[in-house]
Amino acid sequence: MRIASWNINSIRPRLGLIGRFVEAFAPDVLCLQEIKVTDELFPIEAVRDLGFTSVAVHGQKGYHGVAILSRLALTDVTTRHWCAIAESRHVYASLPSGIILHNIYVPSGGDVPDPDENPKFAHKLCFMSEVAAWFDAQKSAASRLVLVGDFNVAPLDTDVWSHKQLLNVVSHTPVEVSHLARLARAHDWVDAVRHFVPTSEHLYSWWSYRARDWSASDRGRRLDHVWVTPALKPALKAARIVREVRGWDNPSDHVPVIVDLAV
Repeated sequence: MRIASWNINSIRPRLGLIGRFVEAFAPDVLCLQEIKVTDELFPIEAVRDLGFTSVAVHGQKGYHGVAILSRLALTDVTTRHWCAIAESRHVYASLPSGIILHNIYVPSGGDVPDPDENPKFAHKLCFMSEVAAWFDAQKSAASRLVLVGDFNVAPLDTDVWSHKQLLNVVSHTPVEVSHLARLARAHDWVDAVRHFVPTSEHLYSWWSYRARDWSASDRGRRLDHVWVTPALKPALKAARIVREVRGWDNPSDHVPVIVDLAV
């Protein structure tokens, strides 16, 4: 089973980009974040034409929104809101082989890394805390879960182009990294990409639109993740971040993350 996760940064203008990616990399399941469209306006026929016969959408007008596109049957589709805020950031569903797939879009947190001064940053920390507590409450060694999404946190020094320069920049601050670590412990999650790529190697999934030449400057961050529970760790076969997609026409500022599981 090939699962891909991608913050598409608005699905409708990037349907061609999705089609190109699907043709090149043939994911069985494609999880999208920041679709920026309501459920009723989601381009369902276009994604079905790409071979995704089962679709779960948790949309929102102009902002946020997540979706799971699958060639495999999705059952028990569920959506959740967090921190008592009605934003569409979490959808999950059951896949064959007893796998439950969670697709999450963590709030970006604004620009000021202070929860007292910045409500958006406070919301981000609240979101991660609530999700961690929720997973912790249902923790089981037998659970076969996959958690994917744009977590908007680059946890490792090598997940950012400059650890020193980004320590006080939202997405790599110590408090965010600590909250993400708490979420990771909540289910003893395994970072599927770092399972294959050493932590000594710099690795990014996002590059700002502001860079004149994103590839040459290479000031990236690894904000997009795929985690699995320990029960699925033996099933991990391969993982990669598809950097070249950032250079395609009309790109998102994020690129897909792919994980292959033998299930």
